[in-house]
Amino acid sequence: MYFYSLLSFLILFVLLLCISDSESVRTLKNLAVKRGGSLCIPCFYDEKYKSNRKYWCEGHSWSSCNIVASTNTSGRISVTDHPTQNMFTVELNSLQDSDSGYYWCAVDISGRVDDGDHLYLNVSADPAVSVINSRVSGQEGGSVSVQCLYSAEYQNKQKKWCRFEDWSCFTVGRTNTSQNSSVLVIDYGKGSVSVEMRGLQKSDAGWYWFSAGDVGVTVHLTVTERPSTVTAVSGSEKPKGTATTPGTIINTANWSTNHA
Repeated sequence: MYFYSLLSFLILFVLLLCISDSESVRTLKNLAVKRGGSLCIPCFYDEKYKSNRKYWCEGHSWSSCNIVASTNTSGRISVTDHPTQNMFTVELNSLQDSDSGYYWCAVDISGRVDDGDHLYLNVSADPAVSVINSRVSGQEGGSVSVQCLYSAEYQNKQKKWCRFEDWSCFTVGRTNTSQNSSVLVIDYGKGSVSVEMRGLQKSDAGWYWFSAGDVGVTVHLTVTERPSTVTAVSGSEKPKGTATTPGTIINTANWSTNHA
């Protein structure tokens, strides 16, 4: 009787431990990328893992996955830690069909079982979802647009634009994110979705993802400072050629013609 009680307690303890640590490392679950292309994957971790070694592991099973890159390695696959943001990024280049499979964002924990979160990566000539540019930039107070593409089989799947920082998502329509910024998601119904972020703030910078159904692709947004206005020269007269009009806010988002 004592044995079964002890066994039940141990099972409950392990389950609670797994549940409590389930959010310690997080990433997306299903990513797509075009053959020959590149992809940057953000992996977020708990504050307690700031000083631990981070690594990228390949394999369906956590117990038998193979480490292919770790913190500060370089090459076709690189892992870079960003401890001030509680995240590390995995940069994958020149991807081929053979790179498709299950992977893990993982943290090395000395003396204990390592912690991690898994995802499935699908590399193909015609990915289910993609973006025209996976890195975009806009000015503070301005706007930026992201053109997202999806294949015909995802025509009727829900389209979402989500932010990694708080895992908040926006669906088709307009959503006010704060007093000064808003997100507009338009599905044109012909394999194309437009995401427009207006009234950008510095706090809007960071990692996002676009998804159709359960397949996603990552996008990084940079928000630069608003150009400072030119101060008028004091005095009753201004020297010739002195500008007094404020600087103009421009949209700095530029698009390439290649899929991400």
